[in-house]
Amino acid sequence: MKKWIGLLLALPLLVQAAEIRIGFQKSAGLLSMMKTQGTAEKALPGYQIKWIEFPAGPQMLEALNAGSIDFGSTGAPPPVFAQAGGVDLLYVGAEPAPVNSEAIIVPKESKLHAVADLKGKRVAFQKGSGSHFLLASALQKAGLKFSDITPIYLSPSDARAAFVSGGIDAWVVWDPYLASAQKAYQARVLSDYTGLPLANGFYLASRTFAQKSPQLVSSLLEQVKLTGKWANEHQKEVSTLLTQQTGVPADIVATWMGRSRFGATPVTPEIVANQQRVADLFYQQKLIPKPVSIAGSVWPWQPK
Repeated sequence: MKKWIGLLLALPLLVQAAEIRIGFQKSAGLLSMMKTQGTAEKALPGYQIKWIEFPAGPQMLEALNAGSIDFGSTGAPPPVFAQAGGVDLLYVGAEPAPVNSEAIIVPKESKLHAVADLKGKRVAFQKGSGSHFLLASALQKAGLKFSDITPIYLSPSDARAAFVSGGIDAWVVWDPYLASAQKAYQARVLSDYTGLPLANGFYLASRTFAQKSPQLVSSLLEQVKLTGKWANEHQKEVSTLLTQQTGVPADIVATWMGRSRFGATPVTPEIVANQQRVADLFYQQKLIPKPVSIAGSVWPWQPK
C-alpha cells in the first residue's frame, strides 16, 4: 500500500517533468509553423508540448522569467531588456537578421520624408521589440536621440488604430503588420534595416531548462533548423499554411514571406558581436539601466 501511495504522490511530478512549455507569436515564423504541423511533438515523443501564445517578445520573456515557459523566440532587443532587468536567460540559437520585413512607416500623405523629420514627432512601437532597435539605430544614423522624439509604447494592434486615426506621426512595426499597413493604407517606408546594423532573431531558453535538459534544447533546435530549411524551399506552401493559421489575407502573407528567411544556427562570435552592439546602443541611449554582456549568456549548440 505504501509503495502505491508513493507512486501516486510522485505521478504529478513525472507528468510535470515530461512537459515542455514553448512560447510563440502567431506572426513569428518557425515556432508557429511547428505548432501547426505538430513537428515538435513528433521530434520529442514522450513529451507533452504546451504552446503558449504571446503578442510580442517582451511579454514572452516576462513569462520566461516567471518560469511559465521554457523556450521561445524573439527579435534582438527583448532579451537585452530582459537581461538588464535581471532575467537569467540563454541565447541557444539564432535566426537570420531581417532587412526589410520591419520598418518605420508614415501615412501616405505625411509630410515626413526622412528619419531626421521625426524630431519632435510621436512615434509608436512595441517597447523592447525589434522595432525598438530599428528606431534607435535609424535615429542615431540621422543624428537624433530618443529624447528628440516622443515615444509612444503600443502593441501592434493598438498602434495600428492610432496610425489610422492620426494619433501618431509614425509607426515602427514588423511583418505581417507592416505588409498589411502598406497594402491597406499605402503607408510609406522611412527606413528599414538597409544601411543599418543588422540584428538577428534568437531562440531563447531559461538557464535552468537548458542546464537540466540540454538534449531537449538540442532536439528542439534541430527541428527548428529542419523546419526552416523546409520553409525556405516551400514558400508557397508556407504562405498557404500561414494564411490558414493567422487569418491574414493571402496577398499580405505572400509579401511577408517574400522578404523573410528562416532557419536556426548556433550563436557564433559574429552574432554575439551583433547582439552586443544592440545592447551597447541601448545603454548609450539610456534605454536600459546598466550595461549588458551577451557572451556569458550563450549556450553552445552543436548541430548534427
